[in-house]
Amino acid sequence: MYDIIIVGAGPAGLTAALYARRANKSVLVLEQSTFGGQVTFSPQIENYPGFVTMSGNEFIDKLVDQVIEQGAEIDLKTVTGIKDNGDTKTVVTTRGEFEAKAVILATGVKHRETGLAAEERLVGHGVSYCAVCDGAFYKNKIVAVLGGGNSALQEAVLLSELAEKVYILQDLDFLTGEAKLVEKINAKDNVEVFTGCLLSDITGEEAVTGVEITFKADSSKKIIPVDGLFVAIGLIPDNDKFASVTDLDEYGYFNSDENCLTRTPGVFVAGDCRKKRIRQITTASADGAVAALAACRYID
Repeated sequence: MYDIIIVGAGPAGLTAALYARRANKSVLVLEQSTFGGQVTFSPQIENYPGFVTMSGNEFIDKLVDQVIEQGAEIDLKTVTGIKDNGDTKTVVTTRGEFEAKAVILATGVKHRETGLAAEERLVGHGVSYCAVCDGAFYKNKIVAVLGGGNSALQEAVLLSELAEKVYILQDLDFLTGEAKLVEKINAKDNVEVFTGCLLSDITGEEAVTGVEITFKADSSKKIIPVDGLFVAIGLIPDNDKFASVTDLDEYGYFNSDENCLTRTPGVFVAGDCRKKRIRQITTASADGAVAALAACRYID
């Protein structure tokens, strides 16, 4: 029987573990794949307080070491659901069940990927999913943004202030973002929009050198030389398995506010997996602290 089980070992989950251990609670962190989540895609982080620069992997390595030093247990297991027993919860995994007085769901999100073979190889070497995180590395360079919704247009606006040239690649025949964002894009001299096209390849062996697009109207192809590709075609939460103990919004995110509470006493949420406007390392860590302290109060 653990005091708190945390599902997810990204910044939110690991921060929650740190705060829970400092409150002298026994903690088990369960992660299904890789420690760190989306932050590991960032080759360099320059917007985390107290650090001039570090890679995503360096940040997570330090956080994991800190959590283990505080006495938390970390295990690689895939969680498939939660049973509410009233005063206790059962966390079900593909390799056994675990009991806890409280559970914190910090399951994060994953960026929707292109599915191209070159994408996985070039992540961190020209393929990025966050202009806030990585845009500064493309100052005076040429980049492409894949997507035409609000997120993609916001990325493009930010990148236009840094890069020499920004290409927007949209599969539909029009941009689907808000009118104000479209107006901003149209007013940018260094932004060029290609609509009605599909991303058919990413060129480059060691780093991105270009993107190949295929126009849907006539299947013609065009290769655009770029130094970087920002993929902004949506985020995907993976919360359906916890719908028995939480409420989800229309997009599948945990429907919880800054208090990180759910409809089930003893179950809390933290980080990018919950409904929120800003998804950054700092906001995920803040959620982890809030959820952990709330869980500790619940147990006490």
